[in-house]
Amino acid sequence: MSEASVKMANIRKHVVISGMVQGVFFRSYARETALGLGLGGWVRNRRDGRVEAVFEGEVSAVERMIEWCRMGPPQSRVSGVDVTSEAYTGEFGSFSIEY
Repeated sequence: MSEASVKMANIRKHVVISGMVQGVFFRSYARETALGLGLGGWVRNRRDGRVEAVFEGEVSAVERMIEWCRMGPPQSRVSGVDVTSEAYTGEFGSFSIEY
């Protein structure tokens, strides 16, 4: 596979998760899951009670991460996941929790 096709296989998604998603270790589980999938990006709590994240990586890994967001960790109750596609930048060396 050429370097160009490898780059094309990478995507970036901006995700906002609604429901009971704060105070249930959502960010910690999300970071652990994203790192396990080899994704870069970040996750953080929003003031409006939702959780926001950016995921970058291989298409299948990002899609699996978004599916995980639809369920969340055991104590969460996800009521909605809004996903926006953005231009892949490759700017992340890892996946972090932002405060």
